[in-house]
Amino acid sequence: MVLAQWMGLKTIAWGQGIGPLNHPVSRALGRYALGHCNAVSVRDSGSMVWLARWQVPGMQAPDPVWALESATVEGLWDLPAPRVALALRPHPWLTEFRLDQLTQALVSFQKATGTCVLLVPFQPSKDLPIAEYIQPRLPGPSHIYALANPRQLKGLFRGVEMVIGMRLHALIMAAAAGCRCFALSYDPKVSHLMTDLNLPGFDLNPQPPGVDMAHHWPESAAEITQRWLEIYANGEPLSPDQIQSRVDRAMMHQDMLHDVIGLTCSLSSRYS
Repeated sequence: MVLAQWMGLKTIAWGQGIGPLNHPVSRALGRYALGHCNAVSVRDSGSMVWLARWQVPGMQAPDPVWALESATVEGLWDLPAPRVALALRPHPWLTEFRLDQLTQALVSFQKATGTCVLLVPFQPSKDLPIAEYIQPRLPGPSHIYALANPRQLKGLFRGVEMVIGMRLHALIMAAAAGCRCFALSYDPKVSHLMTDLNLPGFDLNPQPPGVDMAHHWPESAAEITQRWLEIYANGEPLSPDQIQSRVDRAMMHQDMLHDVIGLTCSLSSRYS
């Protein structure tokens, strides 16, 4: 972005999540790059705090993916119902021990609910090995969906009852589809979404600062299963009005693009 700015080009920070920025150089570079943008839009209150700290003007609206159109996923409705989706990603805090915990918990959960488990690697080059590790250990029906089209990814959640997700956009797409969601937070952006939507979940950070005890990682797989069963049985998805409100406000990112570059574009084309 800085190189583009030095060349006199327009730069836009669009629908961003800012942070974590732990190194002084990262903070200085972020402040300089965003401060010289023609426009800045962010997707969460934590990012707005960074902009305010840097005195950079910007706009906050829900993630643009809220307004992304869905597309049909071939074969989804042929799979047995009910369906539960799992979207994990590699991270140092998702240790081998914790992955085994999650797998054991998912096995028990599937036995208790009779659900079909959909394993959804959002970034297959990184996430697929995790899905392939878990699937052979499941006692019931399952399917891996490694979809390249974001609109199909969003459409997948229209046929799902509940989602367990690390990936931010898995949780957003699922919430937008009216699914019950359980978050596994590894990053402030996921924690901000948990707060915004009042999502249940666990924090993978071994020493999370200021995290509610209810979000601390449990000691046993049985505790994880129990929490999932509670959400599956009694969890409340977002209401249609709550979803529509976020969809409408997400379009503010599109309006900003119109204002800055004067082109007619849509969120669906941006993500196709």
